[in-house]
Amino acid sequence: MNIILFGPPGAGKGTQAKYLVKKFNCFQISTGDLLRNEIQKNSEIGKKIINNMNEGKFVSDEIVNKIIKDIVFDPQMKNKLIFDGYPRSISQAKNLDNLLDNSNQKIEYIFFLNVSREVILSRIQKRKILEKRSDDDENTIIKRYEKYMETTSPVLDFYSKNTNFYEIDGSLQIDDITAKINDFIKV
Repeated sequence: MNIILFGPPGAGKGTQAKYLVKKFNCFQISTGDLLRNEIQKNSEIGKKIINNMNEGKFVSDEIVNKIIKDIVFDPQMKNKLIFDGYPRSISQAKNLDNLLDNSNQKIEYIFFLNVSREVILSRIQKRKILEKRSDDDENTIIKRYEKYMETTSPVLDFYSKNTNFYEIDGSLQIDDITAKINDFIKV
């Protein structure tokens, strides 16, 4: 089963992805984690990524698509992908469709955790204290939230026409969001 989780930074995609990974023995494909791994390796890609993140920008589709391609074509991960933070643009959505078609896979469920900027800021403040993430500066988060909503709106429109697209109130408690996801997944 392949699933896409949408939502602005701090919406709880990672939390829900971890739950789904455990429940269905899948792999969480968190672009945020993948990009942070590149930063930790201090690779050339990692240096480009950190500059973009510090400026509140998203990493280029070219870099992200390359990383995703390797994962989609990994035979151990076939039909076991939980996309957390990808795709973020129409270009990435079309790339994902092509990759899945070429690897004989599809997306079974698409969930959008819709959360207001105020709720995100509150959550990020808590996460910043607990996890000490360098990308959790308030001004950076506001820029990333606004950029996410601007960039991702066309992607949400692209997917919202699908019968497997579900919008969930992301301001709910974690367990309530999980319960709603479980209601939609019929296994």
